[in-house]
Amino acid sequence: MNQHGEVMAIGGVNEKIEGYFRVCQAMGLDGSQGVLIPQRNAAHLVLNEEVVDAVAAGKFQILTFAHVLEGLEYLTGLNAGELDDKGDYRPESVMGRVQRVLEGFRKIYDSNKSDD
Repeated sequence: MNQHGEVMAIGGVNEKIEGYFRVCQAMGLDGSQGVLIPQRNAAHLVLNEEVVDAVAAGKFQILTFAHVLEGLEYLTGLNAGELDDKGDYRPESVMGRVQRVLEGFRKIYDSNKSDD
């Protein structure tokens, strides 16, 4: 990722996917397994036929993302969130939850700072 949250391409993506696929296959493919890869790598995929067939059959997933917030949405199943006019995120979003935790840390810090 770069400093703007944009996901950069990774090396060896085909080998990494095929290796993880073999692990999932050994455990038993059930359709819930898959990988999340940089969108920039999607055009360069050259996977073996076994992986391609499993994806086509819905037994293995290959998802792509271009920004860190997309990845958070895939991994959590929650909306990442957008800033409102006041600089806050909706409480039920990923970033809203992060914002609340950080605000809690700030309150703890401030209360401990005044004790010195």
